[in-house]
Amino acid sequence: MSSRGKAALDRHPARDDARLRAVVEDATMGRWEGARELLAATGADWDRRIFRLQVLARVGARLTFADTWAQAEPRSGHALALLANVRTLRSMADGRGRGRGEALEEAWATCDAAAEAMPHDPAPYVVMLALARFHSPPRDREWRATVRQLWTQVKQRDPWNREAHHELLTYLFPSWHGTGGDMFHWVQEECTKAPAGLPLHVLPLVALAESHRQRLETEENRYGLAVHPWTDNPSTWHAWENWWARRAPHRPHAAFHEDANYLAHALSFASRRHEAAEVFDAIGPYATDVPWSYCGDAVTLFHRHRGWAAEAATP
Repeated sequence: MSSRGKAALDRHPARDDARLRAVVEDATMGRWEGARELLAATGADWDRRIFRLQVLARVGARLTFADTWAQAEPRSGHALALLANVRTLRSMADGRGRGRGEALEEAWATCDAAAEAMPHDPAPYVVMLALARFHSPPRDREWRATVRQLWTQVKQRDPWNREAHHELLTYLFPSWHGTGGDMFHWVQEECTKAPAGLPLHVLPLVALAESHRQRLETEENRYGLAVHPWTDNPSTWHAWENWWARRAPHRPHAAFHEDANYLAHALSFASRRHEAAEVFDAIGPYATDVPWSYCGDAVTLFHRHRGWAAEAATP
């Protein structure tokens, strides 16, 4: 295996966002001023704003810096957006599908306040999509209507918002509130409309990976690890041609490594190792557990397939 295959992995949730890494370190010591400066500097880059809010919320869910900031600056749209993410994570601690409860209502009210403070920001509505997905009773019609309303709000603010699309796709997973038909029909429809160069063209690979995961879970021995849906699947080449080949490589979106891992995984299992080598090089040390963990041990598989891709690309 080449040195590229053996390179150490970097598991920090901020990935290659150096400024976010520094703010996370500050936040673990209770300081929120760095988060305020970072989010203000992020401006209307909604994709990066949402990514930074999510990473900070994962820290803030078990600490109090987000709460302290919101108390100090109760009208700050940045503080409220972060607190909405934090309260959403906390509301999920008691389990899914329970309908309305105190923690949900508190998180929802914070989203409303954040949306009022920054009317053009799609982030609060993305958080509400997550709340609706997680807390909705199974396939409830009233909650589904709420999801449609939230989706409209996001589309009005940022029509191709990456995180919102992933959130709605997750809502349509058969393991949540949809069916396999719902899931695949929706992603194909969205890809038909999405401009070339956007990472939304990876969505069919997300649906494919989830379908594989669910079949492994439900069919067990009848559907083994050796059986997989990526060989000759047109979604893999669609993602390559419509996202990878037409993206702006020097301006990667915030969740680039998550999407690139889906593509590297699909190319690897489709035995497209020369193309996979290019994607692995761009991923660098930032492997993700999903979707590799759907086919075995994530770290082992990532290293193995990166090594094979590197060997195939060596003259």
